[in-house]
Amino acid sequence: MCFFYALSQSAQVLKNRYGLKLDFDFELEPELKEAKYYVAGFDFPKMPVITDQHPDRLQGFTWGLVPSWVRSESQAREIRAYTLNARSDTVFDKPSFRNAIWQRRCLVPADGFYEWREVDGKKYPYYIYLKSKEVFSFAGIWEEWIDHSTGEVWRTFSILTTEANALMAQIHNTKKRMPVILSREGETEWLRTGLSREEIIALTKPLDDTLMSAHPISRLITSRSSNRNVAVIQEVYNYPDLVD
Repeated sequence: MCFFYALSQSAQVLKNRYGLKLDFDFELEPELKEAKYYVAGFDFPKMPVITDQHPDRLQGFTWGLVPSWVRSESQAREIRAYTLNARSDTVFDKPSFRNAIWQRRCLVPADGFYEWREVDGKKYPYYIYLKSKEVFSFAGIWEEWIDHSTGEVWRTFSILTTEANALMAQIHNTKKRMPVILSREGETEWLRTGLSREEIIALTKPLDDTLMSAHPISRLITSRSSNRNVAVIQEVYNYPDLVD
C-alpha cells in the first residue's frame, strides 16, 4: 500500500529530471510548485503527474481515481477513498482500473514515501527513499470524469502496488506490499502505447531493494494538531525499544 508520500523538490528539479518543456513552470499551478514533505492520500490532494498523453508536461491531478463510468459527484467522492492504490495483480480485472491500465498510464514523481513497521504490537513510522536521494516515479494510472450536473472535469490518478521486496517486507511487515517504483528505463516504457499485458506486468515488479534506504522517523507524522508538511518529519528518530 502507499497512502503517504513526499515530493519536496522544486519545479526546476522536476523539469530537469524529466526533460519537460521549457515553459511548463509558468503553466503549473502555484500550489503544485510548493515542497510537499508529507502528502496524505485521504486528503485527496492535487499532485503533479506526467501522463502518456502529454509526456513533456507536468499536470496537476487529484489522488484517488474516479472511473469514467461513475454517475454522480457523491459516488465519485465515495469511490476515491478506495482507489488511492491499485494492486498490480488485479488491476486488469477491477472495473475501476481495467480501462486505465491499458489506455491511461502516468508517472507520479516522488522523492520518498512513508510506511509503518509493527514490532511487539507497536507501530513505528519509517521514511523510505532511494539511496541516491533522487526523484523517482511511482507507476500510476489516471482517469477523466465529467460531472454532468456542472460540466466540471475531474482528472484523477491511482498508484500501483506490488509485493514487497526484502527491505519493504521488513518494514511493512503486516501487509508486505510496496508501491511500484519504476526504473529510468521503465518510466519511458510505462508511458509507451501498445504494451501487452505481459509487458505491463513485467514493469510492476518490486524495485531492487539494494537501491533503497529507510530509517525510522518520529511520530510527528501521526499528529493531527501539528503541521506535518515540514522537513523535520523526514529526520531520523531513534526509538530505544526498536531493534533491527
